[in-house]
Amino acid sequence: MRLRAVLVGCGNMSRRWLDAALKVGGIEVVGLVDVDLARARALAEERRLSDAATGDDLDAMLAMAKPDVVFDTVVPEARFNVTLTALRHGCHVLSEKPMADTIDHARDLVRAAREAKRLHVIVQNRRYIEGVRRLRSFVESGAIGAVTGVHTDFFLAPHFGGFREEMRNVLLIDMAIHTFDAVRYVINGAPLAVYCHEANPAGSWYAHGASAFAIFEFERGVTYTYRGSWCAQGLRTSWESSWRITGEKGTLTWDGHDAFHAEREGATGVGVLRDGAPLPIPSAPETMRIGGHEGVLRDFVEALETGVAPETVSSENFKSLAMTFAAIESARLKRRVPVPTLASENAPNSNALATAEM
Repeated sequence: MRLRAVLVGCGNMSRRWLDAALKVGGIEVVGLVDVDLARARALAEERRLSDAATGDDLDAMLAMAKPDVVFDTVVPEARFNVTLTALRHGCHVLSEKPMADTIDHARDLVRAAREAKRLHVIVQNRRYIEGVRRLRSFVESGAIGAVTGVHTDFFLAPHFGGFREEMRNVLLIDMAIHTFDAVRYVINGAPLAVYCHEANPAGSWYAHGASAFAIFEFERGVTYTYRGSWCAQGLRTSWESSWRITGEKGTLTWDGHDAFHAEREGATGVGVLRDGAPLPIPSAPETMRIGGHEGVLRDFVEALETGVAPETVSSENFKSLAMTFAAIESARLKRRVPVPTLASENAPNSNALATAEM
């Protein structure tokens, strides 16, 4: 399959997308759109896309170029209109996260994609990292029994500059959503409710919400706790967080880099605590779908070929966004709140787009 693509939003993130498209192959970038026309032209020149049209009007570009897909890397507040415009022109859409700037907009986009019979997929690239895939594989093996708790720590101090340092709820919306999505993937469970405390610590260079601490209730009695800060200087964690997963029969940890450890307590030992026995953690099989942005893009292209919705289709990714907005609402109200669902809106489940016209 040869796909014609228009990329909208020509900032730094767009370069990752173009790199991934090159690796996947079969994708021709026929247009670049940005509100700053000079930036679109500069990206075209930088990436030697001499045959690609450039413009600052997405509607006009889509009418002229007639692409199959739109790659959306715009800032979150622009995403709703960009996605609706693309769907109106009959394009499939692959969007950066978060999938929308409000929960109502997210519902509207899921509904619009269903009505347009087009694929709408979100780039939750971090669930395609090898370590996250190995966590799920180990959990599914049953080596530590049924999961009872997941606990992640995220402490970094990046100086991005630009729009992130002006955002409200910056950690929850721009970064914690990655970990929330990965947790959903690893334990294959649905979030039910959350209590969250959000703060902007002294010394923060962000305008709002550079740290957050949340307790989520998941189905099957699983508790998930998140601790994070984007202005924690020194002794930083991985971008993937550090993890501890507790099960009925043992515990699994991952430092977010290369160190995995698992152990279960046996029947031997003297005193209060039993002796622990280490558990082997298999390497990633060659067939495991990994690769960050490339992994998401491969699933997107495969879905267009087969008609089977990928795992980050918007109706499924809604659950990760819902965790984020529920945490924000809990922090605002200073109480436990339920995590919103699509079910009450009669929206499709994650497989509904399998029958769409690809």
